Amino acid sequence: MMSLIKSSLARKYVMALSGLFLVIFLILHVTINLASVFSPEFFNEASHFMGYNPIVQFLMQPILIIGVIVHFVMGFVLEIQNKKARDVRYVKYKGSANAPWVSRNMIYSGLVILAFLALHFYDFWVHEMAYKYIEANPEDPTRYYGETVEKFAPFWRTILYVISFVLLSLHLWHGFASSFQSMGANNKYTVGFTKFAKIFAVVVPLAFAFIAIYHHLNPITH
Repeated sequence: MMSLIKSSLARKYVMALSGLFLVIFLILHVTINLASVFSPEFFNEASHFMGYNPIVQFLMQPILIIGVIVHFVMGFVLEIQNKKARDVRYVKYKGSANAPWVSRNMIYSGLVILAFLALHFYDFWVHEMAYKYIEANPEDPTRYYGETVEKFAPFWRTILYVISFVLLSLHLWHGFASSFQSMGANNKYTVGFTKFAKIFAVVVPLAFAFIAIYHHLNPITH
C-alpha cells in the first residue's frame, strides 16, 4: 500500500480502477432500486438475495467497502499531490483558465458524497446488520420494499438524497470520463467512451433521485 502511495503513476491507476469498480456497483445498485418503483415483489426478492447470499455478504460486500475506502483515500492523496504541483508551477494559479470547475472541485464533491455515504450506510446497512446480527430477527423476504419507502417519508431526507445525487453527477461527469485517460488509454474509442461516460453521469444519478422522490410522494398508507 505504501509503495502505491509513493508512485504517482500507480496512484492514478488505483484511483481510476477503484472508480470504475464503483461505477459497476452503481449500475447494479440503481437497477435493483428501480425495481422498487416498477415491481416491489422483485425488489423484495433481489434485496433478500443480496442480504442473505453468503458470496454477496462475506466476499462482495467487504470488497465494496475496501473499494470505497481506497478510492477516497487515493482521492485525498492525489489532491494533496496536485496542490503541491500547482504551488510550484504557478506563482498565481488561475484555476478557471487551466481546468473546468468540476475538475478543480472533485475533492469537494467527493467529500459531500462521502458524507452522504455515511448517512446511506446508517439508513440501510447499519439497520440491516442490527436486524440480522444484533436483534437476531428471522428472515422476512417481504420487508425490504416497506422499509425503503419509509426511509423517504421525511422531506429533509429526500432533499438531502437528491442534493447528494446532483453532486454524484458532477463527480462522475469528470471522474468517469477521465478514468480511461488516467490509465493511458487514448485511441479511436476514447471519444465514444467519453460521450457514454457523460450520459451515464446524468442518467444514473437522475434515476436515483427519481426513486427517492417517487417513494416520498407515494408513501404506504395501509
